[in-house]
Amino acid sequence: MISADEIREHMEVLAQDGAHVGTVDHMDGESRIKLTKKDSADGQHHYIPLDWVDHVDQHVHLSKDADTVKRDWSVN
Repeated sequence: MISADEIREHMEVLAQDGAHVGTVDHMDGESRIKLTKKDSADGQHHYIPLDWVDHVDQHVHLSKDADTVKRDWSVN
């Protein structure tokens, strides 16, 4: 299981298919990642659950492809 402590501000978030889906703004509690709005197409913050994270190295790697991530992330 991935720990919220492994995820740092400004880390790039990559979908399972290697596509860039965002940049970490910060952890929102212990269970979801808030993405920056600066590289968001709609100019909003998006949130992804920590359980979508497959592994963390210098990037946050998700277990879902980019289309699924963008369809299922939340905006609040």
